Amino acid sequence: MADSSKIEGKVVSVSRSGEHKFSKEVCEEIVLIKDFGVDGDAHAGVTVKHRSRVAVDPAQPNLRQVHLIHSELFNELEEKGFSVSPGDLGENILMEGIDLLALPRNSLLRIGNSAVVKVTGLRNPCEQINDFQKGLLAAVACKDEEGNLIRKTGIMSVVLRSGSVFPGDRIKIELPSQPYRKLERV
Repeated sequence: MADSSKIEGKVVSVSRSGEHKFSKEVCEEIVLIKDFGVDGDAHAGVTVKHRSRVAVDPAQPNLRQVHLIHSELFNELEEKGFSVSPGDLGENILMEGIDLLALPRNSLLRIGNSAVVKVTGLRNPCEQINDFQKGLLAAVACKDEEGNLIRKTGIMSVVLRSGSVFPGDRIKIELPSQPYRKLERV
């Protein structure tokens, strides 16, 4: 991982949905609320809100308050014949310029003027993605040369500092202390 003072990206779009559905609506601004998530989003809360996780233990902490995806994934998917637009994969923040999947756990993302989120892990794509576009799951959950599963559908985070996020905002990365812990699904 490079020197964190040089790792910077940019917000491409922001999305939220008050309903539990696969895609989210693109909007002009989202507001991140400390220890809660995206204001007005169905997945915001102190405890887990994803239905499959609620079924297992509704009291577990919500490590999936804010979902970020790198726009470079959309370009990769387009080359494979898929058509994916901002908000389609349920992300809250679509950004460019940072290899999100290579960040270590507990990295901080300083977004815009005041918002800060802490990376908790990888988003695990599920079968619903094939309902959105047939065959998409295989394109975003594939195996590397050693047979390890690569989950490409972004990262999850929790809000450490509240703030508004707009398209065009800069994102600066602050890496945690070493040794780094690699991202796992949350």
